[in-house]
Amino acid sequence: MKIAINGAGIAGSTLAYWLHSYGHEAVLIEQAPRLRSSGYIIDFWGLGYDVATMMRIVPHLRVSGYDVGEVRFVGRDGQRRGGFATDVLTRPLDKRFVSLKRSDLAAAIYAAIDGKVETIFRDSVAAIDEDAHGVDVGFDHHAGRRFDVVVGADGLHSRVRELRFGREEQFEVYLGYRVAAFELPAYRPRDELTYVSYAEPGKQVSRFSIRDDRTLFLFVYREPDSTIIIPATDAGRKAVLRDVFKDVGWECPRILESMERAEEIYFDRVSQIQMRNWIKGRTALVGDAGACVSLLGGEGSGLAMTEAYVLAGELARAKDNPLAGLARYQVGMMPFLQHKQKMASRFASSFVPKTGFGIALRNAITSLMALPFLANLLLGRQIRDDFGLPHYVSDETHAGIAKLNP
Repeated sequence: MKIAINGAGIAGSTLAYWLHSYGHEAVLIEQAPRLRSSGYIIDFWGLGYDVATMMRIVPHLRVSGYDVGEVRFVGRDGQRRGGFATDVLTRPLDKRFVSLKRSDLAAAIYAAIDGKVETIFRDSVAAIDEDAHGVDVGFDHHAGRRFDVVVGADGLHSRVRELRFGREEQFEVYLGYRVAAFELPAYRPRDELTYVSYAEPGKQVSRFSIRDDRTLFLFVYREPDSTIIIPATDAGRKAVLRDVFKDVGWECPRILESMERAEEIYFDRVSQIQMRNWIKGRTALVGDAGACVSLLGGEGSGLAMTEAYVLAGELARAKDNPLAGLARYQVGMMPFLQHKQKMASRFASSFVPKTGFGIALRNAITSLMALPFLANLLLGRQIRDDFGLPHYVSDETHAGIAKLNP
């Protein structure tokens, strides 16, 4: 089959990898001029780690990632108020856990298909016209083409979802927070392999020291009004952060002053996408486009890779009946993703507490997580994936994977 994938991020590139390994022709379409380099640090484990292992990219993730030793919550004076050593997470996962930049994960996946799968940069799917035998796809800039299946892997603000399923507001469930991230060179102090966070009611700023003497910053704040527009320019985004965090203590004044040197500001709403159907005819959604769990859920990238793996496997299993493969993908994945969304929604308020008491309570509880039984009680359900990864690999697929990763 010939399959158009709108979006060359984590979900789209993973899907292209597995489709190519099964002998299908995948075409990636990416609106950006190149792979994105901005974003934030993610924790990567579970089913996504299993898929990455099968793709033979885990060694690359280990090289680009970080073995974070501690999550530390501090007070205005910078002294520790709470937190935990990360071995409470990695130990029950048998060390199958790594922290890395989201963009580095995307780059490692794409590197496995670079030169093997056609990618069209600076473009996007603009029209989808389906008949009984295929789909005519129009683009913003390139000439139209015909495909057997179209997949929207284009994130929270999916163009494919809007074209085939409806406007974003029909499916977006706003969780009441905004998030921003940026990098700075030569920021001091540095706390190596330590994720440092400071919170005031409804606001949190975190920093993590990365390679090449750079530091990654993450701002999260409560914003009940979902209609407030996020500025399109970096200058406008910096102005919002200065206004929202102007009275926040700890290192925040210094960070905001240094922010003027930042070259790119990632900024978005914290939302979920909740849908009853990810499939419409020969069009499917994967990753955040169909079932975004939100940044605060903590496992979105791994879940996106899992969805992509299952979608490719079901299309391969369906042979010349793609509609049956799409249907099995949805039936197999949707209950699991809906459960993950519910858990992520409950977790959001504990990520950035709304009150001073909530912050103090979180700090106290996380300080007790050195006790393994308590850590398992608090985090066990959050890090456990109650889903059996289907097995699609055949001898033919092994040969395809060997060609992708010799």
